Amino acid sequence: MGQEYRRTQTTVSLINYHFVFCPRYRRKVLVKEVEQRFRKLLQEICREHELIIVALEVMPDHVHLFVNALPSISPSEIMAKVKGVTSRRLRQEFKHLQHLPSLWTRSFFCSTAGNVSSDTIQRYIAEQKTRG
Repeated sequence: MGQEYRRTQTTVSLINYHFVFCPRYRRKVLVKEVEQRFRKLLQEICREHELIIVALEVMPDHVHLFVNALPSISPSEIMAKVKGVTSRRLRQEFKHLQHLPSLWTRSFFCSTAGNVSSDTIQRYIAEQKTRG
């Protein structure tokens, strides 16, 4: 799951992103009903944008999200969708979050992962001229 090549009419890809993002001021707000609602919203957003959740860990003061994406959506677009929708909806639905101007900080961590190492890719590219 999330480790197989995905095909569209024009692409074949394997793009995995590891995101880490936090509520403003590192507040411990992702607990109980807020956490459960956040998980449901995240599943809806991912389904709508053809993202596959490979792994998810919701801590009270930060989130680790590992997703498989198509090349048509950038990491910053993914974070904009996830943070924008969840911030708005959670603040609408939970009274104790309404005073926050935004639920999330503007920053996030992002790293890529795949089935092959950078060394393997570099060697593959370097060997292309020698192939018959």
